[in-house]
Amino acid sequence: MMKNILQLKNVRKSFDGFLAIDDVSFAVAEGELSAIIGPNGAGKSTLFNLITGYYEIDRGEITYAGINIKGRGTEAIVREGVGRSFQVSSIFQEETVLDNVRLARLAKENKTRNFRSPLEKFEETTESAYRILESLGLGNQAERYAYELAHGDQKLLDIGIALALEPRLLLLDEPTAGMSPEERIQTTHLIEKLWKEYDLTLIFIEHDMDLVFEIAQWIRVLHQGSLLAEGKPDEIRENADVIGAYLGEDHLWEGY
Repeated sequence: MMKNILQLKNVRKSFDGFLAIDDVSFAVAEGELSAIIGPNGAGKSTLFNLITGYYEIDRGEITYAGINIKGRGTEAIVREGVGRSFQVSSIFQEETVLDNVRLARLAKENKTRNFRSPLEKFEETTESAYRILESLGLGNQAERYAYELAHGDQKLLDIGIALALEPRLLLLDEPTAGMSPEERIQTTHLIEKLWKEYDLTLIFIEHDMDLVFEIAQWIRVLHQGSLLAEGKPDEIRENADVIGAYLGEDHLWEGY
């Protein structure tokens, strides 16, 4: 029986009277590849912000790897092994692709950089950063500045920065947002590859149902800040409450 790496119990968060997350509880098994879906404004990104410490929860409990992380800062949570990418890429635009990942590795390794010493002096760190870029298909763009990358590649670099921090749990917030159909297909397969290669527990937020149903082992559905349903893809596809929550949007299960 697999143990849980993440557990939320009765988590609640409001902003100026607006209830964004309402009494959400669920557990994530270690090694799980899962998706969080829901209409716009359902609270998906807010939930990620609570797990990673960007927001403090009003009520409830979040436990990661047996540690209660309620009230702990983002930096402390990252050091415990929780990584994240964002809807809008959070990268150093004026640094090279390699240096973005290399700087993240230095932070993880607690190495203080002497700014009179070039980054190239950190050989092991550089080799590790290159390996991450190669796994993302960005190895041939290592010396380019981050702002020169196409949108899809900037999203991948954001994931690379998260991987450099050696997470056990990786949260990806809309990893295919703004990508072309071809890029979305490639990223779908890349997410699954990274999950296996880095032995991760991986949770992604996604609106692209093709991606969700292709690779997710487990799906959780948020609606108006509450957990509406969770289960295997076939169970979610046939869930009347989930279908009802999406009425008025595009046909959710078209093609399935």
